[in-house]
Amino acid sequence: MTGIDIAPDAQGKVRDLYDLGESLLLVASDRISAFDYVLADDIPHKGAVLTQLSCFWFELLDGVTANHLLSTDVADLPARFAPYEDYLRGRFMLVRKAEMFPVECIVRGYLAGSGLKEYAQQGTVCGIELPAGLVNSSKLAEPLFTPSTKAAIGEHDENISFEAAAALLGTGVAADLRDLSLAVYATARDHAAAQGIIIADTKFEFGMVEGGIVLADEVLTPDSSRFWAVDAYREGVDQPSFDKQYVRDWLDANWDRRGRPPRLPQDVVEKTSEKYIQAYEKITGRPFQVA
Repeated sequence: MTGIDIAPDAQGKVRDLYDLGESLLLVASDRISAFDYVLADDIPHKGAVLTQLSCFWFELLDGVTANHLLSTDVADLPARFAPYEDYLRGRFMLVRKAEMFPVECIVRGYLAGSGLKEYAQQGTVCGIELPAGLVNSSKLAEPLFTPSTKAAIGEHDENISFEAAAALLGTGVAADLRDLSLAVYATARDHAAAQGIIIADTKFEFGMVEGGIVLADEVLTPDSSRFWAVDAYREGVDQPSFDKQYVRDWLDANWDRRGRPPRLPQDVVEKTSEKYIQAYEKITGRPFQVA
């Protein structure tokens, strides 16, 4: 079985959401998105990697921030989902309902991606001035908190300043999200480094539950982060990665950004799946179990 014959109440680029009344059921598909498009080809086991890695991080970060996770046990699913247990096992989370903040909380520890392009042109990242002389993949003196707006599917997220986030959320909430994001990143960065992984940058989503801020959605996965190998890191060049940058790079080389993205070759699909599984295994120190 490769899916559920129950229409979701909402659907994101990767996740399907079911409203269960007191809680939400989040199901991670094997869909992959790049450049704000959902690609036509699924990546085998991707949804299970995202879910199981997020759950690992939620547990590890429990002393840093509260989260929305309730259960990943199929026994806790409503009866109507019982026929789909084999598909759902390992790729779903039952979570508390949260009032989500309308920003993505991005933390950058290294110069890469859109930050590198902006720095090359203006000497800044998301409007924050940085020292001269930095190059591709340079480690930043301190991690940067660079929030962005959340865009609808097919539209682009927009980087905003901390001041703009404060105008949107209130200064106190914006400061709390900044401080939590940096604290979560620091804890995760140190754990990952000990496992041979550099977390170059990542994005978090937070919400409110019963008056408190919780970490929600996915966290520190190959979809939401740049993962580099410690032993291969070399400043000044692109880094070997364990994330969907592999797909972005293939698209950059084979698509002019006009119309819909092309289909992925089978070897790219298989290699991307391998990279996701490698990220899980290196970070957790556990073998990936296909549910």
